[in-house]
Amino acid sequence: MTVMRLINLQGIELEVRQIEGDDALVPIVFLHEGLGSVSLWTQRGIDWPLAVCQATGRAGLVYSRRGYGQSDAAPPGRNVLPANYMHREAFDVLPALLAQLQIQNPVLLGHSDGATIALLYASRFPVAACIAMAPHVVVESIATDAISQAKLAFESGDLKARLAKHHADVDGAFWQWNDVWLSKAFASFDIRPDCSRISAPLLLLIQGLCDEYGTMLQIDEIAQVAPHAQQLRLADCGHSPQRDQPQLCIEGIADFLLTAE
Repeated sequence: MTVMRLINLQGIELEVRQIEGDDALVPIVFLHEGLGSVSLWTQRGIDWPLAVCQATGRAGLVYSRRGYGQSDAAPPGRNVLPANYMHREAFDVLPALLAQLQIQNPVLLGHSDGATIALLYASRFPVAACIAMAPHVVVESIATDAISQAKLAFESGDLKARLAKHHADVDGAFWQWNDVWLSKAFASFDIRPDCSRISAPLLLLIQGLCDEYGTMLQIDEIAQVAPHAQQLRLADCGHSPQRDQPQLCIEGIADFLLTAE
């Protein structure tokens, strides 16, 4: 069974989806990408969070960050996100949300920006396990080039129309992400020191070999400072492993989480 609702967190309404599972196992908290939302986890006919929860027997929590999906819009205007927006989400918003929902020591499963948020949270708070798909630990030119192309696709292509199906405020969702990633302040973004403090005993890094937003440098840098991390490198896979190789991801995550039980 799955339930959709809005949760008021510190005066902000957040879109939340809760998936039922075994109460004896800690739930999986799904953290979406930079332009993601609750609904965007479902692509190509696959309800991926539900499939992961069914494969692992765990409950799931999926939410849209402020400004995304059906959550409250971000403040109006451009350049509204600070360069440390992922730190704020990991250190302030996510702990408050988990405390309100009485979730302790969760399994974090993040994609892209969400993977970075998961790593940052795990560097400061206890988790049962952390799974990072296509994380960003430093800014590579391949990422900013792809994000510049996304800007063109949003302004003159069909990207805006496609995203409008998933975001109540599609302009706010796109520009807050695009503006901060292409800002000078964000060029020095680097969470490698944080990764060296990850306390999660179980850490899985997943990346596609054809990722258009990052190279293997991203997970290699994490492995340098967190040598206990396991890696799953996927052929024929771009920036979204859950879309390009959904079954391999599900199987890898399910096998990995067996060691957390």
